[in-house]
Amino acid sequence: MAMTLRLTDEETEALRRRAQRESRSMQDVARQAVREYVENHSRAELLDQVLDEELPRYAEALERLGQ
Repeated sequence: MAMTLRLTDEETEALRRRAQRESRSMQDVARQAVREYVENHSRAELLDQVLDEELPRYAEALERLGQ
């Protein structure tokens, strides 16, 4: 699916410079940034979910270790 991404002039220039440094297109750099963002946030959400589910089970033991 196609979409339009509107950037400020400063964001566009920063993207252009990054793309030039890497000898890549601005589109390639932006798409990679989106993939990395989604992947990183997905991992963080999964970790938060596991911690929310598992920490209560070990709360007493963790409290004792902290003393």
